[in-house]
Amino acid sequence: MGSYGLNDERVGVTGATGHWTYAVTGENNFNSGYRDRSKYSAQGGGFDGGYSANDLLNVSLGVSFNKTDYQMPGALTKEQMEQDRRQYQPAMPAYFMNAHPDDDGSDKYTNVNLGFKSFWGAWGQMEINFLYGKKDLQMNMPSWSSYNYSDTNADTYGITPKYILDKEIFGFHNKVIVGVDYYNEPYKKDIFSDRERTKQLSTADFTRESMGYYLRDEFSLLKNLIFSAGYRGERTSIKGSNVDFSTPSNDFTDQKNTYNAEAYEAGLTWLWEKKSKAFAKYATVYRIPFIDEVASFSGFGGDFLTGLEKEKGISMEAGTEFYPLENLKLGLTIFRIDMEDEIEYVYDPLTFTGKNQNTGKTRHDGAEISLSYLWPKYLKVFGNYTYHMATFEDGANNKKEMPLVPKHMANAGMEVYLPYNLTLRPEMQYVSNAFLSGDNDNSTEKLEAHTLLNFYINYKPTFGKLGLTAFLGVDNIADVKYSSFGIDYEQYSYPGVSYPNFYYPMPGRTFKGGISLTF
Repeated sequence: MGSYGLNDERVGVTGATGHWTYAVTGENNFNSGYRDRSKYSAQGGGFDGGYSANDLLNVSLGVSFNKTDYQMPGALTKEQMEQDRRQYQPAMPAYFMNAHPDDDGSDKYTNVNLGFKSFWGAWGQMEINFLYGKKDLQMNMPSWSSYNYSDTNADTYGITPKYILDKEIFGFHNKVIVGVDYYNEPYKKDIFSDRERTKQLSTADFTRESMGYYLRDEFSLLKNLIFSAGYRGERTSIKGSNVDFSTPSNDFTDQKNTYNAEAYEAGLTWLWEKKSKAFAKYATVYRIPFIDEVASFSGFGGDFLTGLEKEKGISMEAGTEFYPLENLKLGLTIFRIDMEDEIEYVYDPLTFTGKNQNTGKTRHDGAEISLSYLWPKYLKVFGNYTYHMATFEDGANNKKEMPLVPKHMANAGMEVYLPYNLTLRPEMQYVSNAFLSGDNDNSTEKLEAHTLLNFYINYKPTFGKLGLTAFLGVDNIADVKYSSFGIDYEQYSYPGVSYPNFYYPMPGRTFKGGISLTF
């Protein structure tokens, strides 16, 4: 339980009998929200069962359900946050924006996973999973000017066979994995003019089908030097149609994009002493667009982007985990990721229209440093720091920083072990400033840097087979006023209308506490 109406209840039972294993879980989560019109509630449950047949075959079945209801308070200007940062977005006629007193949504998820593992002794093992997922999403946005209400139904059918052979070659350890991933994903979205869904405005039907295959091998060149290499190929098609009953110019029929992609990786890992290691890795990467990136079908223009390319790039990293003392771990990783054809939504304020485009090349350079020290029975100290410089590498914004990527992030904390099974846990989180979403030319104000202090006290006594854990804590002790996301609306200004920037304020000081029992 905690501030802003937080309550979260969970229950679970796990066990085994003979060749059978089972687990049943359930959860209810509710939060009235930091801001007006930001209520959130979720209920879910699941079952997992397994059967082991004489070390030759394992069968498992997992089923889960989840329902989430949420409200959307909208964004605020800096002036509105100074007035009341907990209000929902008010009406702003000067900017043609309605209030957000009734925006909400509801999501339902169902997932089923049937798995088989067959063990072949010296010949390895075979695994295959049959997957089914169903999403029912309902969105109500009366604050929009039109196309306010939508129902989305998306199914996923998947088959993922995989073969694993873990066997020595000439006395050296070798592990090879070969697999195939097949997914078929029907997608349907209906849009209405009223919450009751009595008048339909448009309907869209799509199918995303993908076939991927991969091979990965780990081979010990020496007893303490491991070479790894991998390959993945994929072919994905996205096809579909959109029918807009109110604006026929948004229609398109039987459009299709096909994407072929390949990725490679190679790496070395050197193990030394008891737990220390160093590693280096080179890989090519890709990302195939989502359906709603390829197609516009939500009423604000209808289009199927046949020329939209997949994102692709090169990733390089190297690092180490070093133990100078038995309980002191130091970590360092440096990385570079060069991407091209990244997908970005480009808006034209003169025509009030926009579309996704492949915007060119970007670069991500960075380093991550971590530290952890354990003084048994007394103290544990931990922390990490990340430096991340993300820039555009061509075009009009060449060498400009990418939005929403802070250069510096740091976390630090400790656990102090006290008598009577008490543990104190103070924490610090720091995030530096970052440019607002859409500010590709770095021309407007930034999201401000913020430092959060959190504190927890845990109580974990022992009562034989009964396990008890209780905690009390407070997040953001200093009640820092900050936003984790902001939008550059100034770029949309035109003669006669000067837009401000908008932000999503985060919660202030938050208290919480909880208790759990296991037996």
